[in-house]
Amino acid sequence: MSLAATQQLALFDAEPQQLPWSVRVSGRARRLTVRVFPGGRVEVVVPPGTRARLVEQFVARHRAWIGRKVEEFRHLEVDTTLRLPEEVKFAASGAKLAVEYRHAAHPPRVREHAGRLVVSGDLGREALVRHVLQRWLLRTAHAHLVPALEAAALRHGLQFRRAQVRRQRTRWGSCSRSGTISLNACLMFQSAEVVRYLLAHELAHTVHMNHSRRFWKLVERLEPDWKVLDRQLGGGWRSVPGWAIG
Repeated sequence: MSLAATQQLALFDAEPQQLPWSVRVSGRARRLTVRVFPGGRVEVVVPPGTRARLVEQFVARHRAWIGRKVEEFRHLEVDTTLRLPEEVKFAASGAKLAVEYRHAAHPPRVREHAGRLVVSGDLGREALVRHVLQRWLLRTAHAHLVPALEAAALRHGLQFRRAQVRRQRTRWGSCSRSGTISLNACLMFQSAEVVRYLLAHELAHTVHMNHSRRFWKLVERLEPDWKVLDRQLGGGWRSVPGWAIG
């Protein structure tokens, strides 16, 4: 039997207290992947036509890792509300903008004006308002994070092929074997020191595509306080507002 739609299953049959997990069929997926979200929710993403038995085998192979991540993320007190912000604070850049909402007949749009963030349009369409805020977050994060990454690469004498900024829900950053570094737009809600560590972490992956001892030695050379900053980043979802995630 193949999976044709999202299914809700028990993560551990013998441990009913565990949070449920979902299987999501994605036409863009080329392989099975698993994500653990803040709060402990687990999602397995599978290509169309994947048989349920393959999903069970995949989860069985990764059960220990999933269990560790569930425990790590379960107790994170994240903002799960989708309320629209009255103010946006970016710890990464120190920017703080009050948000002004103006009703109008056109679809929602956002712009910065005189130190304020002005959201105008049909405010009754809250999902669309959140969407335009998220798009603005992506643009703002790209303008701040990519130059910071370029400066860090120059400072550390390392190179990457290209950079992209995405609004990810499970990773703060990643580095592909081709040298593409992906950064999470929600890093804007983290301190400048934590962002500096994350950039060093991903740049270190351009040398070591793993988390070996040599990798961590390089990270320590690039960022001596990495252990403290890594712990802070581990709890960083607490400072990300719900509108930016949902």
